[in-house]
Amino acid sequence: MIAAPAADPRAEPRMRVLLILVAAMVAAAASAAESADFYDPGGLDLASGRPGAILRVAVLEGAPEGATAYRVIYRSTAFDGGAIPVSGVIVAPSGPAPAGGRPVVVWAHPTSGVEDQCAPSRARGFFGFVQGLGAMLKAGYVVAATDYPGLGMPGPHPYLVGVSEGRAVLDSVRAAHALPEAGASRRFAVWGHSQGGHAALFAGVLAATYAPELDLAGVAAAAPATELATLLADDIATLGGRNLTAMTLWSWAQVYRAPIDDVVKAEALPVVQRLAGDCIESVFDIFARMAPSRALAKEFLKSQTFYETEPWRGLLARNSPGLPPKGAPLFLAQGTADDLVRPQVTQDYADRACRAGRAVRMVWLPKGGHLYAARDSAAQAVAWIGDRFAGLAPPNDCAAATP
Repeated sequence: MIAAPAADPRAEPRMRVLLILVAAMVAAAASAAESADFYDPGGLDLASGRPGAILRVAVLEGAPEGATAYRVIYRSTAFDGGAIPVSGVIVAPSGPAPAGGRPVVVWAHPTSGVEDQCAPSRARGFFGFVQGLGAMLKAGYVVAATDYPGLGMPGPHPYLVGVSEGRAVLDSVRAAHALPEAGASRRFAVWGHSQGGHAALFAGVLAATYAPELDLAGVAAAAPATELATLLADDIATLGGRNLTAMTLWSWAQVYRAPIDDVVKAEALPVVQRLAGDCIESVFDIFARMAPSRALAKEFLKSQTFYETEPWRGLLARNSPGLPPKGAPLFLAQGTADDLVRPQVTQDYADRACRAGRAVRMVWLPKGGHLYAARDSAAQAVAWIGDRFAGLAPPNDCAAATP
C-alpha cells in the first residue's frame, strides 16, 4: 500500500484563502451583473411623470454607518428639452426624519470621464469620493449625488454643458424628495468640485426658473470651471489642460455636432478617442492618462486659438456660468497653486459676483493644487452650508484682498 502523503499544515489556511478569493470574485461578478442590469435603460418609463420622478431604485451596499444609500435612476431634462434618464445615489441618515424633513445637499462630482461607464455611482469606493459625506450625514442632511446625463445612462455625456448639468443637479433634489425613505425636504444646497463646481453654479442660476418649488440655501464650489474660453486658453500647454480640452471637444462634437475635424489634427483623433473612453476613478487613472496626454502635445490642435472661432466661441460663452440669484450666497474655495483652474479665473468670478451684490465667502488654500481642492475645503464648505440651513447671515469677503 502506498502511504498517503503527510498533510501539509499550511494547506488548510491556503484553501481557506483560496475559497475566500473565489467567493469574492463570484460576488464581484454577481454585483457587476446586478449593476449592469440596474443601468439597462430598457423598461424605463420616460413618457409619464415630472422631472425628478424616480424611475428605478435599489439599495446600494456599503453606506457609512448610520445611513442607507440608494442607487437611483430619475427623470431629467436634456439640454435640448427632451426627457432623459439620469442615474445617481441618494444617501440618507437612518431613522425617522424631523418635522419638516431633512435638508438636502447635492454633491456635484468632478470630471470622471465622458462615457456611460464612467458614472461615479458605478465605481468601487463611491462613498469615498463624496467630499464631506460623513459630516453631512452627521449633521442630518440627505446627500444626493448625481452622475449627470450620459454617465451611467446611455451617452454621450454633455461634458461642461451647463444647462444639462444644472438640471440634473436640481432634479436629484426632486428625486431625493420623492424617495419616502430619505425624508427629504425641499430646502437644499449644492456643493461641487471642478466640473462639479461648474454644475453647482449652473444649478444656482437655473433654480428659480427650472425648479421654483425648491428652496436654494446656497452654492458652494471648489476650483469651479467658470470662464471656459479663458480656462482652455490658459491650460492648453499643460497635461491636465489638454485632457480637459480633448474631452470638451469630443463631447461637444457628439452633443452639438460641432466640427471637431476642423480643430483637431487627424493623427490626434485616435488619442482623443482613447482619452474619451478612459474613466477617472482614482489618482492612478490620472497617471494612466499622462502618456496619451503627452502625445497630444506633439500633434493635437490645428489652431491654438480655436476658441476664438465659431461655433466654439459661442458654445464656450453659452456654457460659462452666470451668477446665482442674490438670495443664494456663494462659497468659493481655490488653491493658490492650481495650474488647471487658475486662481485668477476664480478670483475674477468672485469679483464679478461681488460687483453684482452677491455675498461671497472666498477660501484660499495656500499652495493647494486642483486635485484636492474639495477635500481640503470640505470641512469649511459643510460648516458654511450648515449656517445657511440655520438661517444665519452669510459671511461676505468681497472687500478682502487677493492673497
